[in-house]
Amino acid sequence: MLALFVAFAINFILLFYKVSTSSVVEGKELPPRSASESARVSSPDDGGDDAPGVLAVHYVLEESSGYMEPTLRILAVLHTVISFFCIIGYYCLKVPLVIFKREKEVARKLEFDGLYITEQPSEDDIKGQWDRLVINTQSFPNNYWDKFVKRKVMDKYGEFYGRDRISELLGMDKAALDFSDAREKKKPKKDSSLAAVLNSIDVKYQMWKLGVVFTDNSFLYLAWYMTMSVLGHYNNFFFAAHLLDIAMGFKTLRTILSSVTHNGKQLVLTVGLLAVVVYLYTVVAFNFFRKFYNKSEDGDTPDMKCDDMLTCYMFHMYVGVRAGGGIGDEIEDPAGDEYEIYRIIFDITFFFFVIVILLAIIQGLIIDAFGELRDQQEQVKEDMETKCFICGIGNDYFDTVPHGFETHTLQEHNLANYLFFLMYLINKDETEHTGQESYVWKMYQERCWEFFPAGDCFRKQYEDQLN
Repeated sequence: MLALFVAFAINFILLFYKVSTSSVVEGKELPPRSASESARVSSPDDGGDDAPGVLAVHYVLEESSGYMEPTLRILAVLHTVISFFCIIGYYCLKVPLVIFKREKEVARKLEFDGLYITEQPSEDDIKGQWDRLVINTQSFPNNYWDKFVKRKVMDKYGEFYGRDRISELLGMDKAALDFSDAREKKKPKKDSSLAAVLNSIDVKYQMWKLGVVFTDNSFLYLAWYMTMSVLGHYNNFFFAAHLLDIAMGFKTLRTILSSVTHNGKQLVLTVGLLAVVVYLYTVVAFNFFRKFYNKSEDGDTPDMKCDDMLTCYMFHMYVGVRAGGGIGDEIEDPAGDEYEIYRIIFDITFFFFVIVILLAIIQGLIIDAFGELRDQQEQVKEDMETKCFICGIGNDYFDTVPHGFETHTLQEHNLANYLFFLMYLINKDETEHTGQESYVWKMYQERCWEFFPAGDCFRKQYEDQLN
C-alpha cells in the first residue's frame, strides 16, 4: 500500500509534463521551443531560407516553483527501495511456504495416490513432469515436515512393485532402506572445505526449487513491479504501470480481473471463432465487393482498403468489429448498385453473426464468470458465518438457546481441536494407538473423512433429554 501511495504521488507530478521541441541544424541543437512556438515555425516545404532542420521532441516538467523535479527523483528512489524490500520480504517469508506447499503436494500424491508409481502424469501436465525432477533427489523433502515420506512410500508399494524399483525412483540408497543399520553407523565428520561444500549442493533440487519460485504468480508480479520501478529512473512514465497495483490490493477488483481469466479457454476459442468468421467475410468482400471499399473523396486518390487480402482482413478486424452497425457503416452505400441486394445480405449477416452473436457471447462469458465468482465468494462467506465447519449444521438450529452457535463452534466442534488431534496421531507411534485412535488413523491414511460427525452433534444425540 505504501508503494501504491508513492506511485500515485509520482503520477500526479507526471501530469505537469508538457511537450517541447528544439531544432537541430548541422548537428547543433538550438534552444527548445514550446509547442505553440513550434507550430509557427516555417516548414522546409515553405521554401524559406531560414527553414529549420530536424525537430527534436522533449518532455519537460513545467513548473514555476522548482520543487517538483527533486521531489519526483526522491519519490522514484523511495518507490524502488520499497519495491526491493517487497520482493526480498516475499522471498524470505513467503517463498519457503510456497516450497513447503509444493513439496507437501508431491509427497501426498506419492504416498496416497501412487503418482509416478501406479500412474503417470499426462504429457501436457508440465507441473507434474517438472515435479518428477525432485522426487529422486537427496534433499527432498527439505521443507515438508514429514521427512519419512519416502520410507512410507517404500513400505506401501515396495513389496508389490519391487523395492529396487521404488528405491531407484525415489533416489534412496541401501543405507536408507535399512534404517537400523544406518542409525548404528557413526556420522562422518563434516568437511568444511570449499570443494566439499560445492559437492554437497543438491543441484537438481535447487533447479526444481527455482522452477517453483519463478512460476509463482505473486513472485513474478513482484519481479515485474521491481523491473518497472527500475526502468522508471530512465523514463519516469514507466511509473504509470504501477497504478495497476490497485487491482491487486483490493479483493473486489481482483474478482473483476479473475472474471476475465475464469473462462479463459472458452474466451480464447470464441475469439478464434470470431477471427475465422471475419476471415470468411473478408474472402467474400475481396472477391465480390472490393469496389465498395476503395473510397475517394473530392477527386483524391482512392483509399485502397481491399486490394490485398491482408489489408482487407485487418480492415475488417479493426474497423468492422468495432463499428456498432458492422462493416456496412464503414464502406460505401450500395444504393442503386447492381450488387445492392447482395450487399444488403452481406451487411446484415455480418452485423448479426459478428456484432450481435459473437461479441455478445464474449461479453456474456465475462459477465457470467464475474457473477459465478461473486456467488461463490458470498456462499463461502455465508457458510463460514452460519454453518459449523465440522458437522455442517446451521446456526438456526443452535440459536434456539442464547449463544448456542458460538458455544458449539468454540467448545463442542472446535476446528483447532480436530487439527491438534490429527497432529497428535501423526506424531504418535502407531503401536501406542488406542482403539479409537487406530480407527481414526486408518481413516486418515485412506483419506476417508467419515469419522467427522457430519450432520450430527451432542445436542442432536441428547435432544430428547434436553427437551
